Amino acid sequence: MSKKNESVLAGFKAFLMRGNVVDLAVAVVIGAAFTNIVNSVVKGIISPLVGAFGTKNLDVYSSCLKAPCGVDAKGDPTGVNIMWGSVLNATLTFLITAAVVYFLMVLPMAKYLARMEERRKAREGVQETMEITELEVLKEIRDNLVAQRTGSGQAGGPGVQAAQGPGYGQGPGYGQAPGYGQGPGYGQAPGYGQGRDGSV
Repeated sequence: MSKKNESVLAGFKAFLMRGNVVDLAVAVVIGAAFTNIVNSVVKGIISPLVGAFGTKNLDVYSSCLKAPCGVDAKGDPTGVNIMWGSVLNATLTFLITAAVVYFLMVLPMAKYLARMEERRKAREGVQETMEITELEVLKEIRDNLVAQRTGSGQAGGPGVQAAQGPGYGQGPGYGQAPGYGQGPGYGQAPGYGQGRDGSV
């Protein structure tokens, strides 16, 4: 099989498996079932109610625009006859079909979808609240850590300065005894390096 035929078959398969085609097939089947229901309602309820005021069949109602209106010996209609009864019957059938579809399918499905949407929004709202709460907790922990670091740094700085009084290590003669290294001839023996006459 050529690549072209394979692509055509693949496209046809994709077309058959599309959601719209499946939905259409389901709609046709359900529509046929509803048609039987509507016909039963028309024949069992609507026609008897109409028959209480005249005839059971709306198709017999008509207006003759040009006489003679009837049927000849061959069964062909004569004259100009407007069969508005058939139009009325089809209109009633359409309205009943639309009402059955709306009240038995569309309205319950719309309520169900609205309920599911509310539940989904409620779940999303709860998740958003949880995320916001977790974010706030993390921010609070971060702020506390920053505050602790800042507080410890400030406590260490002034404390070191407080341990050193004014002039710490700068007192008079700090680390030296009085006169230390400043006595006469400090570090030299008397007459060291000089003769009696003062010469070396």
